[in-house]
Amino acid sequence: MSQQNQPANQPTFKLTNTEDYRDGYANSVQVRMSVWDFFLVFGTMSQENPEELTVKNFQGIYLSPQQAKALWNVLGSNLAQYEQTFGALSLEQQFPQPDGPVH
Repeated sequence: MSQQNQPANQPTFKLTNTEDYRDGYANSVQVRMSVWDFFLVFGTMSQENPEELTVKNFQGIYLSPQQAKALWNVLGSNLAQYEQTFGALSLEQQFPQPDGPVH
């Protein structure tokens, strides 16, 4: 391959975790948006009885609109690969999201 077809030198990518990094499981994600950012709130949802659904939020993450779009693309690509490997996903009953202010 000639030098003309090679991309410019790319920086080395180094991935590290901060001291407060943690993994978590979420089966609830709420999304709020404003003109400046998207706010994703992750939590765990449980139902002890038919009349009440409990969501315990544990982490909120702000994303720029550009990062939200990049996340959308990455998730879409990974979901397509997942379904190609393991079969189509079907969504179960959708619970209503609480109405709240848009920040």
